[in-house]
Amino acid sequence: MLRRQFLRYGVATPVALASASLRGEEPGRTDILEEEKRSVPIAGAYDVIVCGGGPAGVCAALASARSGAKTLLLETNGCLGGIWTAGILPWIINHNQPGILAELKSNLQEREAVFPFPTPSFAFDIEQMKLLLEELCDEAKVDFLFHTRVVATAKSDERTISHVITESKSGRQAWTGKRIVDCTGDGDVAAFSGCGFDVGNAEGTMQPGSLNILVGGLDFDKLKEHNYIRHSRDVDSKPRLLTLLRSLGIEPSYNSPSIFPIRKDLFWFMMHHGYDLRFDDVRSITRHTVEGRREMHHIVDTLRAAGGVWKNLRVLGTAAQLGIREARRIHGLYTVTVDDILNGVRHEDAVCRVNFGFDAHALGADRPHGEKRPTGKAQPYDIPARALMAKDVDNLLLAGRCISGDFLSHSSYRVTGPAAVLGEAAGTIAVNSIEQNVPPQKLRR
Repeated sequence: MLRRQFLRYGVATPVALASASLRGEEPGRTDILEEEKRSVPIAGAYDVIVCGGGPAGVCAALASARSGAKTLLLETNGCLGGIWTAGILPWIINHNQPGILAELKSNLQEREAVFPFPTPSFAFDIEQMKLLLEELCDEAKVDFLFHTRVVATAKSDERTISHVITESKSGRQAWTGKRIVDCTGDGDVAAFSGCGFDVGNAEGTMQPGSLNILVGGLDFDKLKEHNYIRHSRDVDSKPRLLTLLRSLGIEPSYNSPSIFPIRKDLFWFMMHHGYDLRFDDVRSITRHTVEGRREMHHIVDTLRAAGGVWKNLRVLGTAAQLGIREARRIHGLYTVTVDDILNGVRHEDAVCRVNFGFDAHALGADRPHGEKRPTGKAQPYDIPARALMAKDVDNLLLAGRCISGDFLSHSSYRVTGPAAVLGEAAGTIAVNSIEQNVPPQKLRR
């Protein structure tokens, strides 16, 4: 039985452990604790294991399970949806996409869980999205776990992941999977498994993180009258809002502060930038989360004290996770580039059509306009299946913002509409490759 199977660390077995720990420690060092060898229970065996339950991960798991594959979905938060829900980013950017994403939108509309007036993106109710994603995964028989973090992988050979290793309240556990889909956003699973990757621009500098908040006590019509709110593509409220904040003695860390409607009396604020964020350093993530929460509460308190349309403003909740715009970009069989976007490149193995421009946020307080954007206009372009296939590991697929691309192209495809579509594609590819009994890289198309 599975419950009696164990993955043994440190013994002579054909399984090799790959972890995120530093290599090459010197003997005799006093700042390292050497753990005893231990056996890790194998908690389950699956066709497809999806790591990360955000927009990409949920769609990957649904696509896999609906195709008949036994599917496990692992999520670090206490809900599905990732940045949509735990991250309080309830606008789907570049949302006019087919497939599961269109299904989610239709379901939310039936639940009257969408903003009743047109907005530049698709605005939805966070709590209804949480319920919907759980219900759909239950219906598809996705086995999903909350509060479960992937911390390592094990490999049966140099190019094959045999186990995903997790930590949770159930302790350290191992899970076997024929195909693994990395939807962690940060590319954690790929990095644990020895995949090559790139980070940041040519200097290694990355875009900032943001902590979003949910607020109430405001009136949509009054905010619209004063042009303080993002409610259409034709109105740019950012400069007016920035001028207001500066008049109140606030210099926000994000110089394009924004208020987005969810319902007519419910909004989310994005006014924070956390510069020099290290996505792989828990102290950095903690510090930026604390600073972001402190800054956002200060802004709300100051606005409320100003009275007028702000007199009843209150914070209803701060995000459970920091919004991280970029981390690792895993090396794949194809790399999406700036030229792809400028030339509107098409591919025979296209899995997603993106219609979104370059959106590289400021790279530091002293670089408020971000990376220099290329001359020329972004065109609708394809992302091919090859960009979702890890170059260095055969049974690993990628989806979401960790797919293979360069710095500036990543600033276009990283938004949640394409992420969801890429997830669905990765889940489908995983199942097709199992059915054909070949690695995804050799899949017949």
